[in-house]
Amino acid sequence: MDVEKLKAFVSRSWDAEVMPALLAYMAIPCESPAFDPGWETSGHIQRAVDLMAGWARSRLARVPEARVEVVRLPGRTPVLFIDVPGDARAPVLIYGHLDKQPALDGWAPGRSAWAPVIEGERLYGRGGADDGYALFGAILALLALREQGLAHPPCRILIEACEESGSGDLPHYIDQLEERIGNPGLVVALDAGCGDYERLWSTTSLRGQVAGTLTVEVLAEGVHSGDASGLVASPFRIARTLLSRLEDPGTGEVRLADLQVEIPAERREQARGAGLLLGSMLYRPLPFLDGVRPVADDAAELALNRAWRPQLAITGMDGLPSIADAAAVMHPWLALKVSLRLPPTLDAQAAAEKVKALLEAQPPYGARVEFRAELVSPGWHAPPLAQWLRTSLEAASIGAFGRSCAFMGGGGGIPFLSMLGSLYPATQFVVTGVLGPQSNAHGPNEFLHLPTARRLVSALAHLLHDSQ
Repeated sequence: MDVEKLKAFVSRSWDAEVMPALLAYMAIPCESPAFDPGWETSGHIQRAVDLMAGWARSRLARVPEARVEVVRLPGRTPVLFIDVPGDARAPVLIYGHLDKQPALDGWAPGRSAWAPVIEGERLYGRGGADDGYALFGAILALLALREQGLAHPPCRILIEACEESGSGDLPHYIDQLEERIGNPGLVVALDAGCGDYERLWSTTSLRGQVAGTLTVEVLAEGVHSGDASGLVASPFRIARTLLSRLEDPGTGEVRLADLQVEIPAERREQARGAGLLLGSMLYRPLPFLDGVRPVADDAAELALNRAWRPQLAITGMDGLPSIADAAAVMHPWLALKVSLRLPPTLDAQAAAEKVKALLEAQPPYGARVEFRAELVSPGWHAPPLAQWLRTSLEAASIGAFGRSCAFMGGGGGIPFLSMLGSLYPATQFVVTGVLGPQSNAHGPNEFLHLPTARRLVSALAHLLHDSQ
């Protein structure tokens, strides 16, 4: 492999062929079905699928044996399935998704979710980094190899349209496509993050999640707070008490022992390595207000907090008016959206049952308390890394980035990986991506770091060439 020639091909093709299509895709408000229940009527997901399928067909026209197909099951979001034949090695499955989170407020002047804009090395807009680039990058990596006449294994590219809604449609397509996917020797998922933009990062684990609604009811209707306070327990106070069963309010540590796991020694060592590489850069890119500190000073401990220790967040609340509309009223009920991130190896369904039992047991003052789990998502823990893949990751990172690769657990989740991990226990996994410092997936000012995207495509080509 001529590494410099490969990088030059990727850079040239990215600018000329990928960027126009990527910009067009980012302008499509193809929100995931959880945020656009009328997705079939709005047609935005279909527009994104058509754009990507058309681009893939035009670029793979130079590979006559390649096949690009939009697969549809009744009532489910479509998937894009691409089969690029290769030599006699085990196939490689490359994964990404095209559905997006909603726009949200807070974008800086001149930026918005659906009007992508380039500022220096950053491409701002929703979905470019999370992770519309994946389809374009995967095909470009294969073409880069073919441009030099280099071999690669059969590659199957699967792009779903329901990931941001928990990938509820994906198991049905995995069943439908199981024979065509085959028994992959390597799965590459391009939906993860990177600790910095200086090297290739491999994600070694992803957390599970239990999310649901905690409802506390004390009255049939709101009453004057002067009459009720001191007689009726505030639903807010009851909710706060219940949450304190789950989380220590002083430290943030999750108190329920059933939600803790033993962190593997190798993952602790990798967290130490990531902490040494990143230091305060692990948290400094976050938009802390002046004077606000992270929950710990040790970067390795912060990495383990984010990847392996259960963490609670309250992401929404109903039952209270806005401050402008607040009156002297004791409100009858309160509902909180509870999001609990779980260790990668924990049984998420069992965790949901434990959390429900803990929150609903012996409700204070006889209040009506219910916890309804609405999302139960398993985590994922990478199998041991084969020596050939460890060697290839290092060479790919040095070739594309000029630095050694690094490993770190991820804080989010990709349901697809737990599905594949159970189906193919002997398969190797590379989980990587372009979501680095300040890239702000799901939030305002989300961006794709363009140099990292190009380098990652070059690294992917190297991995595909080496795949065993």
